[in-house]
Amino acid sequence: MNATLTKPAISVAGLRKSFGDHVVLDGVDLQVQAGTVYSLLGSNGAGKTTMVRILTTLLKPDGGTATVAGYDVVSEPAKVRGSLSLTGQFAAVDEILTGRENLIMIAKLRRVPDPKRVADDLLERFSLTDAGGRRVGTYSGGMRRRLDISMSLIGDPPIIFLDEPTTGLDPEARIEVWKEIQDLAGGGTTVLLTTQYLEEAEKLADRIAILHQGKIIVEGTMDDLRKLLPPAQVEYVERQPSLEEIFLSIVGKQAQ
Repeated sequence: MNATLTKPAISVAGLRKSFGDHVVLDGVDLQVQAGTVYSLLGSNGAGKTTMVRILTTLLKPDGGTATVAGYDVVSEPAKVRGSLSLTGQFAAVDEILTGRENLIMIAKLRRVPDPKRVADDLLERFSLTDAGGRRVGTYSGGMRRRLDISMSLIGDPPIIFLDEPTTGLDPEARIEVWKEIQDLAGGGTTVLLTTQYLEEAEKLADRIAILHQGKIIVEGTMDDLRKLLPPAQVEYVERQPSLEEIFLSIVGKQAQ
């Protein structure tokens, strides 16, 4: 994973948001360095999606400040939107169009040169070339999610928000998405990832923050978080393979 840079790609200070009497964000502070994967963990209702919606200018905060790529989310929303891409919890694809047509449409909307070439390159990158000419309505959930993420990469945005991108995916599709996230960070893209899967954050994130009852209660690297618990005791036990390992082993052999 990339070394952190001095200037944060995302900076949040004292961010607040309430819906009626319900406080969702209660003075949140965080910084995400460029070229890293930053994972925001929290249970349902913790405020993860609200945070993402504020940072992507879809929702205005009640207080505090937030900047993305150096632009204020309240006073410079157009510049913020021009610096990022968002993949939400549900695939935002047109089921009537083919996968290739979806990609070409987004490339044209973003005024990217040679939309057809961009579409073909992304189909190949996400192992969707054979399905590119099919209507998206025939795709599996994993294929739709991969197409959705590929659409978010058009135009090479420096910052990408992934809001629970692997929810509902099978183990194979989840691992494919993980690889793409690692490749993004390896290429210098900043990724803010919200997830409920703890192993996902452990696998991918440079830094992890836990959002609970509207506040960041702990933040740091995985090593930092491990230090919050007593030292591990060394015990020698027979390790049985996990169900995920068994599934991938069997499916992989049959696919060969």
